[in-house]
Amino acid sequence: MPMIRHRRALALVGAAATAALVLSACGSSTTPPAASNTPAPSTAAPTSDSSSSASPSSSESSTSETSGSETSSSETSSSETSGSEPSSSKPSGSESGSSSGAAPVESDDATWCDTAKSFGDIKGKSVSVYSSIVGAEQTGLQKSWADFTDCTGATVAYTGDKNFEKQVVQKAQAGNPSDIAFVPQPGLLASLVATGKVVAPPSQVVDNVTKYWDAGWKVNGSVKDTFYAAPLGANIKSLVWYSPKMFAAKGYTVPTTWDDMVALSDKIAADADGVKPWCAGVESGNATGWTATDWLEEVVLRNNGPDVYDQWVKHDVKFADPMIADSLAKVGAIWKNEKYVNAGIGDVSSIATTNFADAGFPIQSQQCYMMQQASFYASNWKDNPDISENGDIYAFYLPTMSDKFGTPVEVGGEFTAAFASRPEVQAFQYYLSTAHWANNQSKAIASRVSANKGLDVANVQGAINKLSVSILQDPAAVSRFDASDLMPAAVGSGAEWQALTAWLTGTEDADTLAAIDGAWPTS
Repeated sequence: MPMIRHRRALALVGAAATAALVLSACGSSTTPPAASNTPAPSTAAPTSDSSSSASPSSSESSTSETSGSETSSSETSSSETSGSEPSSSKPSGSESGSSSGAAPVESDDATWCDTAKSFGDIKGKSVSVYSSIVGAEQTGLQKSWADFTDCTGATVAYTGDKNFEKQVVQKAQAGNPSDIAFVPQPGLLASLVATGKVVAPPSQVVDNVTKYWDAGWKVNGSVKDTFYAAPLGANIKSLVWYSPKMFAAKGYTVPTTWDDMVALSDKIAADADGVKPWCAGVESGNATGWTATDWLEEVVLRNNGPDVYDQWVKHDVKFADPMIADSLAKVGAIWKNEKYVNAGIGDVSSIATTNFADAGFPIQSQQCYMMQQASFYASNWKDNPDISENGDIYAFYLPTMSDKFGTPVEVGGEFTAAFASRPEVQAFQYYLSTAHWANNQSKAIASRVSANKGLDVANVQGAINKLSVSILQDPAAVSRFDASDLMPAAVGSGAEWQALTAWLTGTEDADTLAAIDGAWPTS
């Protein structure tokens, strides 16, 4: 469940933002965001990790903050803190992983300003930007692009609006859009393109996206095979949270394959101490069920590959298809295994009634070992734990099932859509697509990262953010946006949530999948 998560994350962030720097997270129970399927995270105690302040998608962060405001960006320099974080996409058929590289691909620090100036003399001009990102993240963003003004003499007038997702399409339809909008969902981007107001980016942006991002991101910024919007921020969902200290005490090691993860689960389940391998929860108010969609999406991507994932998103592959049914069965082998769940909470059915924001707490009370959740969950932990590789809490990449499909990564994030092609607008759009700015962003805002392969991990704040960037920059990374965020709302934030929640309390696999297929819009 995609966007919702973002939102959740955002919500979480909001709470965290108050206490620290986090991005999203919703309060305790989540409330589904207006435009996305994914719910927001819960409130959260700040963690020691700076990343905790961060959270998923931009929408999230924005949601949880204060109201927006308009400012010009002539401001300060680019190295502050605060902020939060973002979320993801879906690609096309050839998407294999792209080259990102464990190390930054190539710095454009020495060339970005000359290229920005090549758009012409734009001194004294202004670019308007509209986004859902508000509060501390907004402040950090404005600082992050200060050297654009230093280089070109053009300023940026930023408006952050918690009602962005409701307003941005109306503004476009009314012929009154900003020059650039930061769009947190591919579906919303498609709606904006449908207004006929979105302008294709200049070739310099296209070149940067090809050079710096996994191919899947370009697909997510495209509508009907036409590329419109470069990625901006990113967050990942493909994480398993655990306690390094608990693992060390038992001599357990982080699994690197799905089979190893299952074998570890069996080993833990067989231990006489009674601690369960997994804890989980899908309750999230009106968005209950979204965490279950995330699990299914992760398994579909690993079990069947990106091509099938993309076809499934379009319903060219049905939920009842044997490939998807097999993926659900693999989820069930963990979530519906009484020996595996639900640590310190109850039986399998308790997953349906446990708030997702509380589901990880049994790890802290040493009643379970692992929980799958997105990077934004960092802000959820109680009592300010040490979130680090050898600390109280950390995370590992949800392992692959084989080498066949690279390193699947479920992601979220925002995209920069332009509504004008004036030189200053194109210059700023280009600037935001540079590796130079991606580094500025991470230096300025603790909770935000980018999937730009030119981002130097050394500039990223917090252990989880660093881990997320290393996963995004894996040369074998094959990223896909949260599928439920891409599906029609009647399915992605409706029938699928409900059916998977009912599945946890006893509905058979076949009936569950048939119910979701039955809700797919006919037109």
